[in-house]
Amino acid sequence: MRHLAQIITRIIDFFYRPFSKWMPEQLFRYAACGGGNMVLDWVLYFLVYNFVIGHDLVYVTFPYGEEINLCLTPHIASLCIVFPITLLTGFWLQKYVTFTQSNLHGARQLMRYILIVAVNLAINYFGLKLCVDIMGWYPTPSKMLITLITVAVSYLGQKYYTFIHR
Repeated sequence: MRHLAQIITRIIDFFYRPFSKWMPEQLFRYAACGGGNMVLDWVLYFLVYNFVIGHDLVYVTFPYGEEINLCLTPHIASLCIVFPITLLTGFWLQKYVTFTQSNLHGARQLMRYILIVAVNLAINYFGLKLCVDIMGWYPTPSKMLITLITVAVSYLGQKYYTFIHR
């Protein structure tokens, strides 16, 4: 897996050269890995939503004690399937391509990474509630603004908390 990370790093660094005057290498790698993972997320979501779930409601039963039945809409069911995959690919890319100098144990990094992702989910949720439901803004520009905020929070959180070098 580290060999694959080295190949990805070389490809990203090749494209970094024209940007080297304007941004640090680590920030460029972060953006490239995050952007690539975002595209993977979109493609997987499209495939799962259209070809696995098939636009149908998904019924889930949990047989713990009393039986718990859930009905998931197709878009939420697709999210539930795709999210763990892109969470792990995002972590792997950030650990082995972007923030390679961290000497924290991998399990600790993963837990911290999940915490930062959870914070970003909360920022997305409450940000959309604030912008759309309370302030009356359009959803798409609201989401775009919130994405800028979560990218900044994520980068700083990953750099100074998840993959800190001690």
